[in-house]
Amino acid sequence: MFISDALAQAAPAGPAGMDWVSILPLILMFVILYFLIIRPQTKRAKEQKSMIDALQKGDEVVTAGGTAGRITKVGDAYLTVEIAPNVEVHVQKQAVTTLLPKGTLKAL
Repeated sequence: MFISDALAQAAPAGPAGMDWVSILPLILMFVILYFLIIRPQTKRAKEQKSMIDALQKGDEVVTAGGTAGRITKVGDAYLTVEIAPNVEVHVQKQAVTTLLPKGTLKAL
């Protein structure tokens, strides 16, 4: 009679472990992260690499510093870009950000 009825009852069972309902938001967040950030970034990196590999003499480009010019020499890692008549600079291939359409420099 000293033990109350509330203490004599069994304790409620705690969670048995992680179930699919608790893991689902984490999986959903990863899928959204993949399609909004990771996938477009890898696609852009592939496009940039293929553009750099396809550079050739005579192409008009814009570098990362914003300098526009025409490619006069192509090496393994460096390009020679003519930015004005008789003015050439050497830049790394990775510094090229944009390939311009032919004749763009004449319009500038």
